[in-house]
Amino acid sequence: MIDIQLIRDDPERVRRGVESKNVDAPIERILARDTERRDLVTRVDQLKADRNFGSKLVGKTKDADERNRRITEMRELGDEIARIDEDVRALDASLYDLLLGLPNLPDDDVPVGPDESANVVRGSWGVIPDFDFEPHPHWDLAEHLGIIDFERGVKVAGARGYVLRGDGAKLQRALVQWMLDVHIYEHGYGEVAPPYLVLEEMLVGTGSLPKFADTLYKDRFDDKWLIPTAEVPITNLYRDEILDEAMLPIYHVAHTPCFRREQISAGRDVRGIKRVYQFDKVEMVKFVRPDESEAELQRLLREALDIVERLELPYRILDLSTGDMTFASAHTYDIETWAPGSGEWLEISSCSNMRDFQARRANLRYRPEGVKRPQFLNTLNGSGLALPRTIIAILEMFQTAERDIVVPEVLRSYMGGQERITVQPPIGPARSIQGA
Repeated sequence: MIDIQLIRDDPERVRRGVESKNVDAPIERILARDTERRDLVTRVDQLKADRNFGSKLVGKTKDADERNRRITEMRELGDEIARIDEDVRALDASLYDLLLGLPNLPDDDVPVGPDESANVVRGSWGVIPDFDFEPHPHWDLAEHLGIIDFERGVKVAGARGYVLRGDGAKLQRALVQWMLDVHIYEHGYGEVAPPYLVLEEMLVGTGSLPKFADTLYKDRFDDKWLIPTAEVPITNLYRDEILDEAMLPIYHVAHTPCFRREQISAGRDVRGIKRVYQFDKVEMVKFVRPDESEAELQRLLREALDIVERLELPYRILDLSTGDMTFASAHTYDIETWAPGSGEWLEISSCSNMRDFQARRANLRYRPEGVKRPQFLNTLNGSGLALPRTIIAILEMFQTAERDIVVPEVLRSYMGGQERITVQPPIGPARSIQGA
């Protein structure tokens, strides 16, 4: 949430920032209601002071008629105070709703543009291989190898459903475990396993609600929602708390499924597992002091890139424009890797600095040493990495002419020493376990 004081002090800056994200900026309505609210608060504070003074006079008044007159005046004054208090509460709710509709302001160094066409490539790494055969898309490879069952996935879950099978499931499990180990033991994150169902206010806290309700899944009977990313439950772990400065920075990492009602476009997005309603992801979340925020964004990006480089996947870094950034982000870098079979760049990580936007919505605060008044934290989050697009990249980048898949070296120990994924055996009766 944007600080109301910033809107009061520099409304034009806020207007420019909000509109650069393709969102209408009702600045005049916000300021008008804020002024009306403050005038009412001033008025009711004066009336309460008058009532306190009058109440003292009642106690000192000896004449019965005069005392009754003053009691009547105080009762009428109380009724007026109650009416104004109700008006203030209504204005508070209206003002809060207007502020919830404002996206985070982009940092000054973010590229300005209407959409992804204004994104800027900030760097690249690796070499795109020159195959001596026509590379296959991942859906052909997966069906040939028997590691993804699209038909049964759709039977069970409907459109966009799929089942990872055999070495497909093993590859995902290896990726998740390896990524967690790198982030925990080398990058210094503490692992958490958060709930997948959360209360509505948790999604409000991160900026997912109320604006993006149509992209989320809600429990039909309870006021709970399936998480679109682990960012939601992790960011809210410390809501309504005041942390000691000595606790910062806090780094958390988690592996969770993610649930999103994505709008599936026609064409190539229909095939394979690029856009699905349920997917797994390893997510990094940081809670930091405001003065460390920018440095932590660069560190977060480097930690995600470390994973991509160890997997030997060529990538490019995109600095997202104002029109392509998420609602809650102040600055976002996307990491894209090349999928030669699909013939496109795939986003496998998005690293964002939210500044104090989420902290204001979720009331995330810390107390600086030697300072009495708590301050809002800064939050950051990034994919480290997102599945199944990482699987797509591995299948298409490491395919052979025989349509086998060479397992990236860093994953082999997590796959029991396996070096290649080959055609899976056909489904048959369960094999008995020796000695069972």
